[in-house]
Amino acid sequence: MAIWERIVAAILQLNVEWLDIIDILIMSYLFYRLILIIRGTRAEQLIKGLIVLLLAMIISDQVGLDALHWTLRQTMTIGLIAIPIVFQPELRRALEHLGRGKIFQSTYFNWDSQDFDSMLDELTKAIPVLVKKRIGALIVIERSTGLKEYADTGIPVNGVVTAELLVNIFFPRSPLHDGAVIIQGNQIVAAGCYLPMTEDPNLGKELGTRHRAGIGITEHSDALAIIISEETGIISVAHDGVLTRYLDEKKLRAMLVEKCAPDRSEGFSLWSWRSSK
Repeated sequence: MAIWERIVAAILQLNVEWLDIIDILIMSYLFYRLILIIRGTRAEQLIKGLIVLLLAMIISDQVGLDALHWTLRQTMTIGLIAIPIVFQPELRRALEHLGRGKIFQSTYFNWDSQDFDSMLDELTKAIPVLVKKRIGALIVIERSTGLKEYADTGIPVNGVVTAELLVNIFFPRSPLHDGAVIIQGNQIVAAGCYLPMTEDPNLGKELGTRHRAGIGITEHSDALAIIISEETGIISVAHDGVLTRYLDEKKLRAMLVEKCAPDRSEGFSLWSWRSSK
């Protein structure tokens, strides 16, 4: 008997109705699409945190840590109530995709070593030109936290990162020069993007909106923002809400490698939804 005949016979022995199979397939596909919508947003990290709490609650119950189990159970109860509030941007985006007929579009994105090396080379070619010509720029490099909600505020580019393209985007009087460029892998996802401003009251008065927006995006995500001052040509980098100023090209490249370079070691991670091919 052929293998496929054995599989069919086994399914028939389970006495599964065709409607049940269709129901399972539909739910599996909807769950898959939900994962694609969540991937690339801050909700991805929040869901990972909820899964860790759930596992800790189950383990504490099995081990007999009653106080810890009770605390985690109450936390999960409050968390379930707070989910619609915390995930409001993602829920709104999912409904917008459904209403626009975009629910079937792919949202997958790869980041690998070749993408990073290509992006780094082009970026380090463009920045000296921007500095020399005193062209202000705000370049945001996405890391593990997705920036799609901010990229949606700008103009889609979806072009490979090149020095020429970056210089032309930020060239004075260009339609996109006032906003931020968001880089994902070796792709410029969007330009002219609006970013959240930092509310840190201790920042110096000499820092303008470009620096404040660069710091602000790093307070809301783990992204790295490169800011080039239009007045002075000073290169600054914002990361984790901290601004590092007066960088040269060598120090900038070293910082980009340290903070953004993908793991070049082989292996598989359960959480690596964006692992390379």
